[in-house]
Amino acid sequence: MTFTRRKLIQGTAIAAATSIAPMKVVFGQTAEFSYKFANNVPLTHPLNVRAKAAADAIRNETNGRLDIQIFPSNQLGSDTDTLSQVRSGGVEFFSLSGLILSTLVPAAAINGMGFAFPDYAAVWRAMDGDLGAYVRGQIAKSNLVAMDKIWDNGFRQTTTSNKPINGADDLRGLKIRVPVSPMWTSMFKAFEASPASINASEMYTALQTKVVDAQENPLSVVSLFKLNEVQKYCSLTNHMWDGFWFLANRRAWERLPANLREIVAKHLNAAAVLQRADMAALNGGLQQELTSKGMVFNATKPDSFRNKLRTAGYYQEWKAKFGEEAWATLEKYTGKLG
Repeated sequence: MTFTRRKLIQGTAIAAATSIAPMKVVFGQTAEFSYKFANNVPLTHPLNVRAKAAADAIRNETNGRLDIQIFPSNQLGSDTDTLSQVRSGGVEFFSLSGLILSTLVPAAAINGMGFAFPDYAAVWRAMDGDLGAYVRGQIAKSNLVAMDKIWDNGFRQTTTSNKPINGADDLRGLKIRVPVSPMWTSMFKAFEASPASINASEMYTALQTKVVDAQENPLSVVSLFKLNEVQKYCSLTNHMWDGFWFLANRRAWERLPANLREIVAKHLNAAAVLQRADMAALNGGLQQELTSKGMVFNATKPDSFRNKLRTAGYYQEWKAKFGEEAWATLEKYTGKLG
Protein backbone atom coordinates (compact mmCIF):
# COMPACT_ATOMS: atom_id res chain seq x y z
CA MET A 1 0.00 0.00 0.00
CA THR A 2 1.51 3.32 -1.07
CA PHE A 3 0.46 6.89 -0.45
CA THR A 4 1.29 9.82 -2.69
CA ARG A 5 0.56 13.53 -2.90
CA ARG A 6 -1.81 12.83 -5.83
CA LYS A 7 -3.86 10.47 -3.69
CA LEU A 8 -4.01 13.00 -0.87
CA ILE A 9 -5.27 15.72 -3.19
CA GLN A 10 -7.78 13.37 -4.81
CA GLY A 11 -8.99 12.49 -1.33
CA THR A 12 -9.59 16.14 -0.54
CA ALA A 13 -11.69 16.57 -3.67
CA ILE A 14 -13.69 13.42 -2.97
CA ALA A 15 -14.34 14.52 0.60
CA ALA A 16 -15.64 17.89 -0.60
CA ALA A 17 -17.90 16.25 -3.16
CA THR A 18 -19.32 13.81 -0.61
CA SER A 19 -19.68 16.19 2.31
CA ILE A 20 -23.16 14.94 3.11
CA ALA A 21 -22.36 11.25 2.78
CA PRO A 22 -20.08 9.48 5.25
CA MET A 23 -17.67 6.76 4.20
CA LYS A 24 -19.76 3.90 5.48
CA VAL A 25 -19.20 0.17 5.71
CA VAL A 26 -22.34 -1.46 4.33
CA PHE A 27 -23.59 -4.84 5.51
CA GLY A 28 -26.75 -6.80 5.00
CA GLN A 29 -28.17 -6.42 8.49
CA THR A 30 -28.96 -3.62 10.91
CA ALA A 31 -26.22 -3.18 13.48
CA GLU A 32 -26.97 -3.33 17.19
CA PHE A 33 -24.54 -0.42 17.66
CA SER A 34 -24.03 2.26 14.99
CA TYR A 35 -21.19 4.64 15.93
CA LYS A 36 -19.74 7.67 14.15
CA PHE A 37 -16.00 8.25 13.77
CA ALA A 38 -15.06 11.83 12.85
CA ASN A 39 -11.67 13.20 11.82
CA ASN A 40 -10.10 16.14 9.99
CA VAL A 41 -8.13 14.45 7.18
CA PRO A 42 -9.12 13.42 3.61
CA LEU A 43 -10.54 10.02 2.72
CA THR A 44 -7.27 8.80 1.24
CA HIS A 45 -5.06 9.91 4.11
CA PRO A 46 -3.40 6.87 5.74
CA LEU A 47 -5.46 7.48 8.89
CA ASN A 48 -8.75 6.95 7.06
CA VAL A 49 -7.46 4.10 4.92
CA ARG A 50 -6.43 2.20 8.04
CA ALA A 51 -9.52 3.26 9.98
CA LYS A 52 -11.79 1.88 7.25
CA ALA A 53 -9.90 -1.42 7.26
CA ALA A 54 -10.27 -1.56 11.05
CA ALA A 55 -14.00 -0.74 10.81
CA ASP A 56 -14.45 -3.58 8.30
CA ALA A 57 -12.60 -6.02 10.57
CA ILE A 58 -14.60 -4.91 13.62
CA ARG A 59 -17.89 -5.30 11.76
CA ASN A 60 -16.92 -8.78 10.62
CA GLU A 61 -15.57 -10.01 13.95
CA THR A 62 -18.59 -8.72 15.87
CA ASN A 63 -20.91 -10.47 13.39
CA GLY A 64 -22.40 -7.16 12.33
CA ARG A 65 -23.21 -5.94 15.85
CA LEU A 66 -21.05 -2.78 15.57
CA ASP A 67 -21.08 -0.55 12.48
CA ILE A 68 -18.59 2.35 12.48
CA GLN A 69 -19.39 5.15 10.00
CA ILE A 70 -16.44 7.34 9.00
CA PHE A 71 -16.86 11.10 8.56
CA PRO A 72 -13.60 12.56 7.15
CA SER A 73 -12.44 16.13 6.48
CA ASN A 74 -14.29 17.85 9.34
CA GLN A 75 -17.69 16.88 7.85
CA LEU A 76 -19.27 17.08 11.29
CA GLY A 77 -17.70 20.41 12.22
CA SER A 78 -14.39 21.96 13.17
CA ASP A 79 -12.00 20.21 15.53
CA THR A 80 -13.29 22.31 18.41
CA ASP A 81 -16.94 21.59 17.52
CA THR A 82 -16.34 17.87 17.14
CA LEU A 83 -14.42 17.68 20.40
CA SER A 84 -17.52 19.08 22.10
CA GLN A 85 -19.66 16.51 20.27
CA VAL A 86 -17.53 13.56 21.32
CA ARG A 87 -17.62 14.79 24.92
CA SER A 88 -21.43 15.06 24.84
CA GLY A 89 -21.90 11.76 22.96
CA GLY A 90 -23.16 13.22 19.68
CA VAL A 91 -20.09 11.60 18.08
CA GLU A 92 -18.78 8.33 19.50
CA PHE A 93 -15.21 8.30 18.08
CA PHE A 94 -12.89 11.16 17.13
CA SER A 95 -9.17 11.38 16.27
CA LEU A 96 -7.46 14.60 17.29
CA SER A 97 -4.00 16.15 17.53
CA GLY A 98 -2.68 16.21 21.06
CA LEU A 99 -1.75 19.86 20.61
CA ILE A 100 -5.39 20.73 19.87
CA LEU A 101 -6.72 18.39 22.54
CA SER A 102 -4.58 20.35 25.01
CA THR A 103 -7.28 23.06 25.09
CA LEU A 104 -9.21 20.50 27.17
CA VAL A 105 -6.41 18.29 28.50
CA PRO A 106 -3.25 20.44 28.93
CA ALA A 107 -0.97 17.41 29.32
CA ALA A 108 -1.87 16.22 25.81
CA ALA A 109 0.49 18.83 24.32
CA ILE A 110 3.59 17.46 26.03
CA ASN A 111 4.66 15.29 23.08
CA GLY A 112 4.96 18.52 21.02
CA MET A 113 7.78 20.01 23.08
CA GLY A 114 10.30 21.65 20.78
CA PHE A 115 13.28 19.45 19.84
CA ALA A 116 12.38 16.90 22.50
CA PHE A 117 12.46 13.76 20.33
CA PRO A 118 15.42 13.07 18.03
CA ASP A 119 13.63 10.46 15.90
CA TYR A 120 10.60 8.19 15.57
CA ALA A 121 12.19 5.44 17.66
CA ALA A 122 12.24 7.80 20.64
CA VAL A 123 8.67 8.94 19.93
CA TRP A 124 7.24 5.43 19.92
CA ARG A 125 9.17 4.38 23.05
CA ALA A 126 7.63 7.32 24.88
CA MET A 127 4.11 7.25 23.47
CA ASP A 128 3.79 3.45 23.71
CA GLY A 129 5.35 3.65 27.17
CA ASP A 130 4.90 5.68 30.32
CA LEU A 131 4.47 9.08 28.66
CA GLY A 132 1.54 7.87 26.56
CA ALA A 133 0.04 6.14 29.61
CA TYR A 134 0.32 9.38 31.61
CA VAL A 135 -1.44 11.40 28.91
CA ARG A 136 -4.19 8.80 28.53
CA GLY A 137 -4.75 8.99 32.27
CA GLN A 138 -5.23 12.74 32.02
CA ILE A 139 -7.58 12.31 29.04
CA ALA A 140 -9.67 9.88 31.07
CA LYS A 141 -10.47 12.67 33.54
CA SER A 142 -12.41 14.46 30.76
CA ASN A 143 -15.03 11.75 30.17
CA LEU A 144 -13.05 10.41 27.20
CA VAL A 145 -11.29 7.13 26.51
CA ALA A 146 -8.08 7.12 24.45
CA MET A 147 -6.94 3.98 22.63
CA ASP A 148 -3.52 2.71 23.70
CA LYS A 149 -1.75 3.42 20.40
CA ILE A 150 -1.47 6.99 19.15
CA TRP A 151 -1.58 7.52 15.36
CA ASP A 152 1.11 9.48 13.51
CA ASN A 153 0.67 13.08 12.41
CA GLY A 154 4.37 13.56 11.71
CA PHE A 155 7.46 15.55 12.55
CA ARG A 156 7.22 19.19 11.52
CA GLN A 157 9.71 20.82 9.14
CA THR A 158 10.50 24.46 8.41
CA THR A 159 10.09 25.96 4.93
CA THR A 160 11.28 29.40 3.85
CA SER A 161 11.23 31.56 0.75
CA ASN A 162 14.57 33.30 1.16
CA LYS A 163 17.15 31.08 2.91
CA PRO A 164 17.69 27.62 4.38
CA ILE A 165 17.61 27.17 8.16
CA ASN A 166 20.72 25.36 9.36
CA GLY A 167 20.82 26.34 13.03
CA ALA A 168 19.06 28.45 15.65
CA ASP A 169 20.71 31.70 14.58
CA ASP A 170 19.05 31.46 11.15
CA LEU A 171 15.64 31.85 12.82
CA ARG A 172 16.43 35.24 14.33
CA GLY A 173 14.07 37.86 12.90
CA LEU A 174 12.35 35.36 10.59
CA LYS A 175 8.67 36.12 9.92
CA ILE A 176 7.10 32.68 10.29
CA ARG A 177 3.50 31.50 10.21
CA VAL A 178 2.51 29.30 13.16
CA PRO A 179 -0.81 27.75 14.26
CA VAL A 180 -2.83 29.55 16.92
CA SER A 181 -1.16 27.86 19.90
CA PRO A 182 0.93 29.11 22.84
CA MET A 183 3.48 26.31 22.44
CA TRP A 184 4.42 27.35 18.89
CA THR A 185 4.46 31.05 19.69
CA SER A 186 6.64 30.67 22.76
CA MET A 187 9.11 28.40 20.97
CA PHE A 188 9.70 30.70 18.01
CA LYS A 189 9.88 33.74 20.27
CA ALA A 190 12.60 31.91 22.18
CA PHE A 191 14.46 31.68 18.86
CA GLU A 192 14.00 35.47 18.46
CA ALA A 193 11.88 34.88 15.37
CA SER A 194 8.69 36.81 14.60
CA PRO A 195 5.87 34.22 14.75
CA ALA A 196 2.47 35.16 13.34
CA SER A 197 -0.60 33.08 14.19
CA ILE A 198 -2.43 32.53 10.88
CA ASN A 199 -5.18 30.02 10.11
CA ALA A 200 -4.26 27.21 7.72
CA SER A 201 -6.81 28.42 5.17
CA GLU A 202 -4.92 31.72 4.87
CA MET A 203 -1.40 30.26 4.96
CA TYR A 204 -0.71 30.05 1.20
CA THR A 205 -1.81 33.65 0.60
CA ALA A 206 0.22 34.93 3.54
CA LEU A 207 3.33 33.28 2.10
CA GLN A 208 2.56 34.40 -1.44
CA THR A 209 2.10 38.06 -0.43
CA LYS A 210 5.13 38.00 1.91
CA VAL A 211 3.13 38.72 5.03
CA VAL A 212 5.39 35.95 6.33
CA ASP A 213 8.48 34.38 4.78
CA ALA A 214 8.28 30.95 6.37
CA GLN A 215 6.00 28.31 7.87
CA GLU A 216 6.34 24.91 9.58
CA ASN A 217 4.35 21.71 9.00
CA PRO A 218 4.73 18.00 8.22
CA LEU A 219 5.72 17.32 4.60
CA SER A 220 2.25 15.98 3.83
CA VAL A 221 0.82 19.45 4.53
CA VAL A 222 3.56 21.16 2.50
CA SER A 223 2.55 18.98 -0.44
CA LEU A 224 -1.22 19.10 0.02
CA PHE A 225 -1.25 22.91 0.25
CA LYS A 226 1.25 23.22 -2.65
CA LEU A 227 3.53 25.33 -0.48
CA ASN A 228 6.45 24.46 -2.76
CA GLU A 229 4.97 27.06 -5.13
CA VAL A 230 5.65 29.84 -2.62
CA GLN A 231 8.54 28.36 -0.61
CA LYS A 232 11.99 27.52 -1.97
CA TYR A 233 13.73 25.81 0.96
CA CYS A 234 12.70 22.99 3.27
CA SER A 235 14.92 22.55 6.31
CA LEU A 236 14.52 19.21 8.06
CA THR A 237 14.31 20.62 11.56
CA ASN A 238 12.03 17.89 12.99
CA HIS A 239 11.33 20.50 15.65
CA MET A 240 8.06 19.03 16.95
CA TRP A 241 6.22 15.73 16.72
CA ASP A 242 2.47 15.33 17.02
CA GLY A 243 0.05 12.47 16.72
CA PHE A 244 -3.68 11.76 16.62
CA TRP A 245 -5.27 10.34 19.75
CA PHE A 246 -8.14 8.01 18.86
CA LEU A 247 -10.81 9.08 21.35
CA ALA A 248 -14.11 7.56 22.41
CA ASN A 249 -16.98 9.03 24.38
CA ARG A 250 -16.83 7.19 27.71
CA ARG A 251 -20.57 6.45 27.94
CA ALA A 252 -20.67 5.14 24.38
CA TRP A 253 -17.55 3.05 25.02
CA GLU A 254 -18.94 1.51 28.20
CA ARG A 255 -22.28 0.84 26.45
CA LEU A 256 -20.45 -1.75 24.34
CA PRO A 257 -20.21 -5.19 25.95
CA ALA A 258 -16.72 -6.03 27.21
CA ASN A 259 -16.02 -8.51 24.41
CA LEU A 260 -16.90 -5.88 21.77
CA ARG A 261 -14.65 -3.30 23.46
CA GLU A 262 -11.80 -5.80 23.30
CA ILE A 263 -12.35 -6.38 19.58
CA VAL A 264 -12.55 -2.64 18.83
CA ALA A 265 -9.41 -1.81 20.79
CA LYS A 266 -7.49 -4.68 19.20
CA HIS A 267 -8.25 -3.58 15.64
CA LEU A 268 -7.86 0.17 16.20
CA ASN A 269 -4.50 -0.24 17.93
CA ALA A 270 -3.25 -2.58 15.21
CA ALA A 271 -4.40 -0.07 12.57
CA ALA A 272 -2.50 2.71 14.34
CA VAL A 273 0.76 0.79 14.08
CA LEU A 274 0.20 0.15 10.37
CA GLN A 275 -0.66 3.83 9.81
CA ARG A 276 2.65 4.84 11.36
CA ALA A 277 4.52 2.85 8.73
CA ASP A 278 2.30 4.34 6.01
CA MET A 279 3.17 7.87 7.13
CA ALA A 280 6.89 7.12 7.14
CA ALA A 281 6.65 5.84 3.55
CA LEU A 282 4.51 8.81 2.50
CA ASN A 283 6.92 11.40 3.88
CA GLY A 284 9.93 9.69 2.30
CA GLY A 285 8.24 9.75 -1.09
CA LEU A 286 7.10 13.35 -0.69
CA GLN A 287 10.64 14.58 -0.09
CA GLN A 288 11.68 13.08 -3.41
CA GLU A 289 8.64 14.48 -5.18
CA LEU A 290 9.07 17.99 -3.76
CA THR A 291 12.76 17.93 -4.69
CA SER A 292 11.79 17.11 -8.27
CA LYS A 293 9.57 20.21 -8.23
CA GLY A 294 12.47 22.44 -7.26
CA MET A 295 12.28 22.54 -3.47
CA VAL A 296 15.72 22.47 -1.85
CA PHE A 297 16.11 20.28 1.25
CA ASN A 298 18.83 20.52 3.89
CA ALA A 299 19.71 18.84 7.16
CA THR A 300 20.04 20.90 10.35
CA LYS A 301 21.97 21.00 13.64
CA PRO A 302 19.55 19.96 16.40
CA ASP A 303 21.94 20.78 19.28
CA SER A 304 22.00 24.40 18.15
CA PHE A 305 18.22 24.66 18.54
CA ARG A 306 18.05 22.83 21.87
CA ASN A 307 20.80 24.97 23.38
CA LYS A 308 19.00 28.13 22.33
CA LEU A 309 15.74 26.95 23.88
CA ARG A 310 17.55 26.11 27.12
CA THR A 311 19.23 29.48 27.45
CA ALA A 312 15.98 31.29 26.56
CA GLY A 313 14.11 29.55 29.39
CA TYR A 314 11.64 27.78 27.10
CA TYR A 315 11.96 24.39 28.76
CA GLN A 316 11.72 25.83 32.26
CA GLU A 317 8.55 27.70 31.26
CA TRP A 318 6.84 24.55 30.02
CA LYS A 319 8.13 22.39 32.88
CA ALA A 320 6.31 24.74 35.24
CA LYS A 321 3.14 24.51 33.14
CA PHE A 322 3.11 20.72 32.81
CA GLY A 323 4.24 19.97 36.36
CA GLU A 324 6.98 17.79 37.84
CA GLU A 325 5.34 14.40 37.22
CA ALA A 326 4.65 14.99 33.53
CA TRP A 327 8.06 16.54 32.94
CA ALA A 328 9.95 13.72 34.66
CA THR A 329 8.03 11.22 32.53
CA LEU A 330 8.93 13.11 29.35
CA GLU A 331 12.63 13.35 30.27
CA LYS A 332 12.69 9.60 30.94
CA TYR A 333 12.63 9.26 27.14
CA THR A 334 14.26 12.47 25.91
CA GLY A 335 17.01 12.96 28.46
CA LYS A 336 17.47 16.25 30.28
CA LEU A 337 15.85 19.10 28.38
CA GLY A 338 16.02 22.18 30.56
